[in-house]
Formats: sequence, structure tokens, C-alpha cells
Amino acid sequence: MIGSAIRDLTGTWSVDDLARVMDGFSHGRLVQCLSAATTGVNCALTLSDGRALQLVGAVLPDGSVQGLLLSDLPVETNAHEEPGPALKPVFQPILDLSAGHWVGFEALARWTTPDDRQHFGRALDDEGLASNMLIRSVDALSGWHTASGNTSWFVQVNLTGRDLEQDGLPDLLAALIDGFGLPKNTLRIELTEQAALRDSQRSIDMAKQIKAVGAGLVLDDFGSGHSSFSWLAQLPVDSLKIDPDLTRNIAEPRTRAILKSVTNLARDLGMTSTAEGIETPLQLEAAIETGFDYAQGYVISHPLAEADARDAVHKLGPAGSGLQAT
Repeated sequence: MIGSAIRDLTGTWSVDDLARVMDGFSHGRLVQCLSAATTGVNCALTLSDGRALQLVGAVLPDGSVQGLLLSDLPVETNAHEEPGPALKPVFQPILDLSAGHWVGFEALARWTTPDDRQHFGRALDDEGLASNMLIRSVDALSGWHTASGNTSWFVQVNLTGRDLEQDGLPDLLAALIDGFGLPKNTLRIELTEQAALRDSQRSIDMAKQIKAVGAGLVLDDFGSGHSSFSWLAQLPVDSLKIDPDLTRNIAEPRTRAILKSVTNLARDLGMTSTAEGIETPLQLEAAIETGFDYAQGYVISHPLAEADARDAVHKLGPAGSGLQAT
């Protein structure tokens, strides 16, 4: 569950005023959280009436915090408090094929055990994963903007059909975008074709709300299911990401002809296109010739830890020309 906004606590609050409606333990946690925060804020709290909530937002230059209080927001278990895998997202670079350098990342969920072994399976339940990935990815994105001096960097985060059913999603996205001062469309939501088809009208309505708060929308794995052009015309997506099962055979003439028609379609609809799963130099060359705007895959880079991604964008700098793809 993404969580729902606490409507009766809207407005501007001082820490002392907010403490009056919290239990004593949460007051101490809030003070500690705000004292340690330099950019993002993500703090679990409890009101004196027993309601559990989460403060999600960012520290502003004047030292104040702007954010949203959410209820019903699952919080990841801390590996130091309880044994088990801890969520540590990694970020796979996305290459701009015309510019020849990285311009963004896709956030991928990974977990590590206390002995630093990495797991690829899901360690958080579905209800907790989306909100935690969004919060962590936005915090990372803000760091990349600062490290590079370039605020055009973007991050793409996957959401499921179940996530789209949560009414609190637009509120959470708005709090993160506004709280961190992110430029429009630098936080991008990846939605699978199958998730959109699960309830197409609700997906269209939610997509419009996502766009309204300033997030971008990417249709992931396009071509992997029974694509419906009727709802694609209504879904306000900014980009199509092509299923790896197609791009894997991009060097074959028939597949290349199909993909070229898809890239042309995306361009005609005002969208960009991304070739996912590019693993060889030959596939990368074919993606350029086929008209893709972006590419992603092991030939470009394996997923990077957050610190390594930050180092990479720092090398690129404001001009975006310091780090080549190969």
C-alpha cells in the first residue's frame, strides 16, 4: 500500500507543536531524524491516538522540512534491528544514443543479508516495496543532481498494477517531487503493459494524476503482451520501453523492421523509445540504426550501487560529456 495523506495535520508545524500530538518515543525519533537529515526525510512516527504514520519529504535550504504525513505506509525492516535481508536498490544506467553518454538510471530492487550477500528475490512484501523504492530512488536522484550540477538526470521506478490501485500514490509522488525540488519528469514511473491492461480505465485515470504532479510515465515491456493501440492513444505516457525478448533479436531483419515501426510510432506520438536488454556491441549498433532514443543493458553497464552511480554522474559534470558509454 502506498499510503494515504493525514488530512487533519495539514499546514505548517513546528517540531514542538507536532510533538504535542505524538507519543513520547516518536518525538525523540523525529528530532533525531531531522537532526541527521541533509536531503531526504523518511521517518516512522506514532500519534498519541495510536495512529502510525510516516513523514516523507526533504530538507529545504532554509533548514525547514517540506513533506507529507502518510498513514498505512509499510516501513522496511532494519537489518540492524532484526536479522534478514535489507533493501539496497541498485541503478542501471540509461544511455542517450544520440549524445553518447548516460542520462538516467532505472532503479532495481536488491537485498543484502547482514553478511553482505546480495539477493535478487523479493524480501519486502508487495505493499512495502513501491513506497520504499520511490523514497530511496528520489533521495539518490537528488544526490546525483547535486554531484553533477546537472538537474536533467532522471530515475525510473517500476510500479505494478496493484500499486496503481492505491489512492495515496499521487500524494506520495507530489510530496517527493515538491519536497526535493525535482524538475518535472525527472522522476519517471515505469508501468508494465500487463499492469495497464489489468484495469485500463483506472490506469488511464491514475496515469493522468501521476502526470499532473510532475512525474513522467514510461510504458515498460511494450510488445510483450497483446498491445492495445486504442488505450495507448489515451494513456499519457512519455516513453515506450521495448521488451528484451524483441531487442535480443534486433539484428535480425524482420525484428528490426518491427522495431523500426515501433520507434516511428513512438516519435509520431511525441514519445521517446528505449531498447532494453542490449548486451552486445552489434545489438547496440542496431538500436542506433533502428531509431531508438535510449538503450539499457549489460553492454552499456551492469547495475551500480548508489555511491558508484553518484561517482559516475560527478564525472559527467554539468555538460554531460565526461563519461562515454563504452
